[in-house]
Amino acid sequence: MPAESDPALNAELSALALLLHERLKTITDHDWRDRDPDGQLAKLKSVSLAINHVHSRMRGRIHARLDHFLTQCSYDKALEYIEALPR
Repeated sequence: MPAESDPALNAELSALALLLHERLKTITDHDWRDRDPDGQLAKLKSVSLAINHVHSRMRGRIHARLDHFLTQCSYDKALEYIEALPR
């Protein structure tokens, strides 16, 4: 079923995209890393757990390619895939 025809899945994909952006923002915040590496790592772990949780809820309802990206922790590719979906 295409994502655009399933409002609940569409909402979950949007939430996942936000988490993936948050993860990228956390990783690229070098000032935070230099100032508080433990805090940055804790935030990264928290976001990663949230990504895994959302992914587990969506299993079986998402395209195999997106599932593969998420399973392999290819988060940049997963984000690109989600952002390329028609809305």
